[in-house]
Formats: sequence, structure tokens, C-alpha cells
Amino acid sequence: MKKKKYRVSDFKSIDACLDQMKEDGFTPIKRIEKPVFQEQGENEDPEPIQQDIVFEAVKMTS
Repeated sequence: MKKKKYRVSDFKSIDACLDQMKEDGFTPIKRIEKPVFQEQGENEDPEPIQQDIVFEAVKMTS
């Protein structure tokens, strides 16, 4: 089974990412979300600034 990863940040939105997957003949099987942090200062904890969303997809069978 061939798998491919689609990163939402490569597209304008989640819907655009899902539409591209469908157009390529893939269907999502897994959604992975990871926070992206920004360093604040020397004595402060990093602050989350956004979510990095990646879909893992497999080729659709006909």
C-alpha cells in the first residue's frame, strides 16, 4: 500500500489540502498535529504559535 504525506501549510487551507489529496487519488487515513513553538526569552518557556498539521494518505482503490 503506497502512502503519501500532505502538509496543510503547503496549501491555503485544510479543505484545499483534502481536495488535492482527492484529486491525486489518495484518501486520508491519519491526521497528525504538532505545535510549533517560539522562543520567548532566556528565563521564559517557549510559547506555541501555530499547529503543524500533516495528513497521511493512501492510494484509493477503484
